[in-house]
Amino acid sequence: MDEVFKALADPNRRLLLDSLNERNGQTLRDLCSRLSMARQSVSKHLAVLEDANLITTVWQGREKLHYLNAEPINAISDRWINQYDRARVQTLADLKTALETSPMDSSPEFVYTTYIRTTPERLWQAITDPAFSNRYMGHAVVSDWEKGSTYVWADRNGLEIEHPEQVILESDPYRRLAFTFHTFVPELAELGIDEETIAKAAAERRSKVTFEIEPVDEGQVKLTVTHDDFPAESAVRGLISGGWPWKLANLKSELEAA
Repeated sequence: MDEVFKALADPNRRLLLDSLNERNGQTLRDLCSRLSMARQSVSKHLAVLEDANLITTVWQGREKLHYLNAEPINAISDRWINQYDRARVQTLADLKTALETSPMDSSPEFVYTTYIRTTPERLWQAITDPAFSNRYMGHAVVSDWEKGSTYVWADRNGLEIEHPEQVILESDPYRRLAFTFHTFVPELAELGIDEETIAKAAAERRSKVTFEIEPVDEGQVKLTVTHDDFPAESAVRGLISGGWPWKLANLKSELEAA
């Protein structure tokens, strides 16, 4: 956590986080235009934030997009907020709330990065093996994981969703996995989603989920989940913004406790 506190201590880096909190997925040029800092200074501050895992980056063509990452703030809050007077750490709680709401509601893509003490092989198994996925994330994706194959999305409550457009797009074991997101069916109302939202989500074009797995040092793996290809004013975008952080936090906790 030393790197996180160091990154947050600088007011210029907090301004960069504020800017991304206001509008996520910005390029370096975007960030420079919104802040009165030289390009070189912004680049250096972004590097510190990325090293602290407070932001994550995704290349789109020739452009490098920067996204807030709430996971380190969650870790700080979970570790410290119960041990010290709440008033003394209210700013951390407020920042945690801001990172988990505003950007995820306004950005057209969902990008989440976390570091897990595990191996690429165990992480891949946790994502692709139904027995592990159902336990760790509350759902199972049942497939042979060959590119072009279909899959069944199985909820831990017993709901199974099948559709010919639920397709595995990429499958590179222990490194990268991509698939079209599951279909929205009326039975999802039993899980607390209202019928109007289900109907709107079902009418949208299908979005895409990508898992990228990267070993970063001995005993630790970087996992980046990108959920994108949403239409404007997407109902699905709003639904997944709370679901994925919960699932990925559980995945990290279960793998590190195993």
